[in-house]
Amino acid sequence: MMSQEQNDLITRTGPKDPCGKLMRSYWQPAALADELEGARPIRPVKLLGENLVLFRDETGRYGLIDRHCAHRGADLAFGRLEHGGLRCAFHGWLFDATGQCIETPAEPKDSKLCQNIKQRSYPVVEKSGILWAWLGEGEPPAFPEIDCFIAPGTHTFAFKGHMACNWLQALEVGIDPAHASYLHRFFEDEDTSTAYGKQFRGASAGSDLPMTKILREYDRPIINVEHTEYGLRLIALREIDEERTHVRVTNQLFPHGFVIPMSTEMTITQWHVPVDDENCYWYAIFTSYSAPVEKQKMRDQRLELYELPDYKSRKNRGNDYGFDPHEQQTATYTGMGSDINVHDQWAVESMGAIQDRTKEHLGQSDKAIVLYRRLLRQEIDKAMAGEKPMLHLDESTARAIQGPATMDGIGPTRGWETYWMEVDVKRRRGAPWTAPVPKDIEGKVHRLTAAE
Repeated sequence: MMSQEQNDLITRTGPKDPCGKLMRSYWQPAALADELEGARPIRPVKLLGENLVLFRDETGRYGLIDRHCAHRGADLAFGRLEHGGLRCAFHGWLFDATGQCIETPAEPKDSKLCQNIKQRSYPVVEKSGILWAWLGEGEPPAFPEIDCFIAPGTHTFAFKGHMACNWLQALEVGIDPAHASYLHRFFEDEDTSTAYGKQFRGASAGSDLPMTKILREYDRPIINVEHTEYGLRLIALREIDEERTHVRVTNQLFPHGFVIPMSTEMTITQWHVPVDDENCYWYAIFTSYSAPVEKQKMRDQRLELYELPDYKSRKNRGNDYGFDPHEQQTATYTGMGSDINVHDQWAVESMGAIQDRTKEHLGQSDKAIVLYRRLLRQEIDKAMAGEKPMLHLDESTARAIQGPATMDGIGPTRGWETYWMEVDVKRRRGAPWTAPVPKDIEGKVHRLTAAE
């Protein structure tokens, strides 16, 4: 258990909050690039408690500025894109992508009023289908050279979804290996050949055993957690028999991301981004190490659940997440359908807008959550002291963080420690794009030849 003061410290991310200062040390996902396609590329954005408007001008430049006009506070999300910027519909004041006011047409012709008026603005860059915003002070950090950022656009796909809860409880479900055997339990196994684009529905590497069967029948994983340069590595072991063990390797990517295997050929890199203290979006980049991603199929699958333009779930608290008691008895552990995003959403939203951690009781299976919270407090202290927190990189150190390695497969009960690395390295060497071998496993794998 923790005190209310400790819970507030690690959950609240407003401009004046210590964790908010930490979050502003990193680029933050602000929108999908897809959201600014079409005839009117303007979107309201709420990020880290700040109300903003995102737009793309006629030259293709992105602007992210205060949502309320510096004149008299009208909503710029209803503005007009013209003459090199975003024009307020109230009095026609025009702002460029940097927030500078460049026209005040209702004023006298010789007025110089606009020269001294500037909306607060933040830099925006596009990377792997996501528009990233820098809300911090000074020079922004470099992006780490992790797989989802260096893979070609043909081999990545980005999507997002809304959760009506604090960012931290949404993140913590992703670094909890034990919950998958219960929350995502299916009582019947599907044909794994139809599992493309679905998590926990394919077969584990090196076998024809469906993941659903493994999670269902081996529900007491041994969990190992290691500190890394980018956060934490989680290894969950489910011993099938004396010869075989299921090994699942995932990673916590500081501050609010994780990297997990989706299938034998694809990984998911996902961030849980605070909208405010009681809402967040998950942003995910799916990265393929084999064939190009079937983007339209992946998008169509997800739009069955998420409604545009706000990417909110059709199954939610208002309709009990589609709960069906008969299904709960016969088909799924939750009775909430087959999409695991709904399961996760119910779990984290049912805790309340901000989970009351003063009442929780953690066990051994929660060791990754305990270590992450400790790490989070440590890095908040660094940020408050004016030091660079973990993964705040410059151009010279960006390449130091690569990968990270993930794996989901069945290997030897004795020797799993190198087996998972071999599987990851083999996949990388066979990729049609240059997928670097992470430095933290390079040199530890000796059985593979260069040809493999």
